[in-house]
Amino acid sequence: MQKFRGLAAWAMAAYMAYIFVWYLQYKFTGDDGSVWLFTVLTDWLGFHGHEKFMRIGTGSAELAAAILLFIPPLQVLGAAMGFCIMSGAIFFHLVSPLGVDPYGDGGVLFREACTVWVFGIAIMVIRRRRGVELIERYLPFIPIPAKLRAP
Repeated sequence: MQKFRGLAAWAMAAYMAYIFVWYLQYKFTGDDGSVWLFTVLTDWLGFHGHEKFMRIGTGSAELAAAILLFIPPLQVLGAAMGFCIMSGAIFFHLVSPLGVDPYGDGGVLFREACTVWVFGIAIMVIRRRRGVELIERYLPFIPIPAKLRAP
């Protein structure tokens, strides 16, 4: 069963990375559809004129997550990043003027975001021991104010 879960995690990681990398061509080249989508979001958020910053920033975060998904000790971190990125995507599709079907294609983008979101959760569950190891190893290096530290 352990081997099956490991293989399933790799398959889900490959799908997540594929989705992230596939859409980079639209984000990084300034495709009209991508520019429109991020313009709607930045205007709705009140950040008029900052579409490119948000588009390139989102693409860069997705690229980083895709890379981490293929580094075995950091796969759980890539899954967590993917989960966070897709949480934002799902949120904006549900509450902003974009809606779940911004391109009139039956909501493909929204469904893919939901699938990547679920796969991110699944990988984090499967690789939870690795996640705990990472936290225990690097927590001492995170600057936490003294008043927030446990006694």
